[in-house]
Amino acid sequence: MRILPRVSARGLVAVAAAVAATAGLVTQSVGAPAAVQATPLQQQLDALLTNPAYTGSQVALVVRDATTGETLYDRNGGQRMLPASNTKLFTSTAAMHTLGADYRFHTDVLATAAVQNGKLRGNLYLKGFGDPTLLESDYAGLAQQLARSGIKRVDGDLIADDTYFDKVRLGDSWAWDDEPFYYSAQISALTLAPNTDYDSGTAIVESLPGAAVGAPVKLNLVPANGVIKLVNTATTGATGSDNTLTIERDHGTNVVRVSGSVPADDTVSQEWVTVWEPALYAADVFERAMKAQGIKVDGHIRASASPADARRLARDESMTVGELMTPFLKLSNNMHAETLVKAMGAVAAADGSWPAGLNVVTKYAQTLGVATNTIRLSDGSGLSRKVNVTAKSVTDVLIGAEHEPWFQQWYDALPIAGNPNRFVGGTLRSRMAGTPAASNLHGKTGSLTGVTALSGYVSTKDGRKLVFSMIANNYLTSPRSVEDAVGVLLASWTDQTPVAAIKPDLSRTAAADDCGEWTKAC
Repeated sequence: MRILPRVSARGLVAVAAAVAATAGLVTQSVGAPAAVQATPLQQQLDALLTNPAYTGSQVALVVRDATTGETLYDRNGGQRMLPASNTKLFTSTAAMHTLGADYRFHTDVLATAAVQNGKLRGNLYLKGFGDPTLLESDYAGLAQQLARSGIKRVDGDLIADDTYFDKVRLGDSWAWDDEPFYYSAQISALTLAPNTDYDSGTAIVESLPGAAVGAPVKLNLVPANGVIKLVNTATTGATGSDNTLTIERDHGTNVVRVSGSVPADDTVSQEWVTVWEPALYAADVFERAMKAQGIKVDGHIRASASPADARRLARDESMTVGELMTPFLKLSNNMHAETLVKAMGAVAAADGSWPAGLNVVTKYAQTLGVATNTIRLSDGSGLSRKVNVTAKSVTDVLIGAEHEPWFQQWYDALPIAGNPNRFVGGTLRSRMAGTPAASNLHGKTGSLTGVTALSGYVSTKDGRKLVFSMIANNYLTSPRSVEDAVGVLLASWTDQTPVAAIKPDLSRTAAADDCGEWTKAC
C-alpha cells in the first residue's frame, strides 16, 4: 500500500481522492460491489459490520491513515448519522482554536455605589461570564475579597447578572424528560457546580437511612442553599431491602421530591439534580459565603443586568480552556460543551447564543476540510437529536486537529481505553482493558438511546497511527461490543502476519449497556 507524504489538513481531502483514483483503493459500502479484491483488514472489518444483529439499523465506519489522510476503510462514511457526544469533537476543537488553550472564564463582583464606613450604599452585582467550573469555594473566595476590602454591609439588593449569554436555557430538541437530570442542566453565564466533576447548574442530594426502620430518610444538600426545596416522603426500610429511592425536580420550579425507601444498612448515596435558573442559585450560595465573612445583605436576590459603569470589587478566574478539556472530554460533560459554544459566540460575535456559537464551530470545521454543507450542528454536546454528521466529517476533524499547536493537550484529554483512572480513562476506562487497544486508543464516546459512537486515534502493531469514526443508529442489539472489537482489531493489526479475527460479544441488548457515559456510578 502506498504511503503518501505528510500534507496540510486542508489538502487531505484532495489527497484521499487521489489515492482512491490512482491506487485502486477499495471503498466498502453496503450494497456496492468492491472494485477490486478487498484487503485483509477490510475483510475483517466487513465481517464485524455485517453481523445479522445490524439488520434494520445503520452503521458507518471510516478508517484513515492519521498522517496522510489515506482512506483504508469506508462503509457509509458519507451517510448522515446522529453522533451523540461525538459532537463534542467539533465543539472542543473549535473552542481550543477560537478561545485559545490559555483562555480563562471570569466572574466579577461589581458596584456603582460608594462604600462608607464599611457599608455599600446600593446594590451589589454578581456578574458571570460563563465559567462552568465555579464551586462553592470559589464564591467563598469572592466573599473573602470583599471582606478584605472593608465591606461589612450591603444596603441594596444582590443582583445576579447572567446577561453575557442569552436567556435560552435548554438546547434545541432536548427531551423534556431529561430535564431533571444532571446531563441536561440549564445553561447560564452565572452558574455553580457542586463538586470537581464540574456539572454546572446542578446540586447534589445526599441521602442516608434514618435512625430506625420507618423513620424518614436523612437528606443533605451539596452545596447548602435556600433555592432548592426538598419535599421528603422517603422512609427507611428493613436491612437488606431494596433501595427504591427516587429524586426528581418538578418542572418550572426548584421543588425536589424525594420518595421511596432506603434499606437501614445502606450508606450515604448521592444524586445530582438540575436547578431552575442557575444564576439565582449561584447568588444564593454567594450570599451565604458573604454572611460567613460577616457581610450582611439588607435587600433581596434578584436577576438583572449590571450597569455599564459598575466598578469591579472582586474577581474569580477559572482554569484555562486547555485544562478544562480534561473534565469536559474525559467525563463527556454536556454543560461544558454548551457553555463553550455560547462563549465562542460571545467572544467571536458579541452574541452569547447557540446560533452564533454554532456558526463559529461550523466555520472552524470547514477549515479542517469538513464539507459543512453535508452536516448539521444543533448543539455543542450532541444531546440534540437534530445533530447530523458523517463519519467522514469526524475523521476530517481528527486529522485536521493534529496540525494545531494545542493538539497534544487536547489529545491527552480524550478518554484512553482500558485505563481505570476516571480522569485518564474517562468514559473508556472499563472498555478494551487487557487488549492491544488499552492505553493506546484515545477516543470520544457517544451515547443516546439507540445511538452509540466511538471515534479517535489508535496505533497499529506496526506503529502506524490511524484515525477512525464508527457511528451506529436505530439498533436493538447494542453494537458497543463491535466498537470495541474494531478498536482492538485496529490496535492489533500488522501487515506482516495474519491477524486472528476479533469476536465481539453481541449477546447484550441495548438496555444492557448500563454503564454509559452519563452514568455517575461507572
